[in-house]
Amino acid sequence: MANSDKTFYSATSTKKDWQDVVSDLSFKLEKGSGTLGIIYLSEDLLVSLEHIIEQLKIETSCNKWLGAVGYGVLSNFGEFYGETSATVLLLDLPEESFKIFSGNENVGSAIKESETKWLERAHIPLAITHADPRQPTTTEAIKNLAQETNSYLIGGLTAATGESPHISDQSGKAISGALLSPETCEMLTGLSQGCSPISETLTITNSQQNIILELDGKPAFDVLLEVTGEEFLDNLQKMGGTIFVAFPIPGSDKADYTVRNLVGLDPQNKVIAISENISNGDKLLFCRRDKESAVKDMYRMSEDLKRRIGKKQIRGGVYISCAARGPNQFSDSAREVDIIKETLGDFPLAGFYANGEISRDEIYAYTGVLAVFL
Repeated sequence: MANSDKTFYSATSTKKDWQDVVSDLSFKLEKGSGTLGIIYLSEDLLVSLEHIIEQLKIETSCNKWLGAVGYGVLSNFGEFYGETSATVLLLDLPEESFKIFSGNENVGSAIKESETKWLERAHIPLAITHADPRQPTTTEAIKNLAQETNSYLIGGLTAATGESPHISDQSGKAISGALLSPETCEMLTGLSQGCSPISETLTITNSQQNIILELDGKPAFDVLLEVTGEEFLDNLQKMGGTIFVAFPIPGSDKADYTVRNLVGLDPQNKVIAISENISNGDKLLFCRRDKESAVKDMYRMSEDLKRRIGKKQIRGGVYISCAARGPNQFSDSAREVDIIKETLGDFPLAGFYANGEISRDEIYAYTGVLAVFL
């Protein structure tokens, strides 16, 4: 399983032993070269991550690496969910066109101070970002990185229990990755929500922490039933896996929102609880998440990217999908990678199943984020 075009190369391995993984990847990459390497691995390979990187540096002559550990990997060779797997993407870019980073809540400020001239030239760089959800400064670090470097983030939260679930200069860092300048490589991104809105935008008029008492002045539970109809009246538990709450992102120029779970329904007191604290005045809408809406939105994202790409050639791509998607939302006849390839063609692609997805400066759930390099 290996693929290449003019400049980027990809390979995927499902070997069990880390040394076999490196040998397999190196063999499949053959004459592939690059100045920046991206690697994604399943959790069981985490203990050997440092050895894998060091050996790949020798085998590929690529000395700059970034990557993360997830519940499995995705590539143009397939989807490997919950099984031993590793995938690599080699990007052949000018050394001066990217900057490796890692840090905590002030990571963006530090980059801004040390790379002032580079950031002035690299107008709105793309930041391939991997973050550890266990670190208390992760959310702040993502915001700081986007704001201070004026970059557009794409990436995901690691999904592993080990000490160093992403590649950085030392363990315990909230985020790591690389800033890529659009000067030498054009980059386009897409976001697939996997959900379909089923209500108008509503206003929270009474709430306590994560409990919504009223929406638009009406009991929250009654409003929810008005939206969903009679489908879940006899099975409210089923609603929790199908209906979600979405928060529109302020200032977005498109229908962009972050999705959160329903975690409690109280018909007697007519309130609902969600997986995030809210405040009076916050806006939300209800959305539905099922296989049909996930597949439909995946095609929408891919076709939108195809229109924007036009006749240009795709040199490679990175795709991060939520661990709750994968085989839980996509069947063998319409998987995420298959939809991407059907719409955009076959090109070197690497990605992983994440604990949350990063797009722009937000952490999402149940989404797929795609970046293509032209």
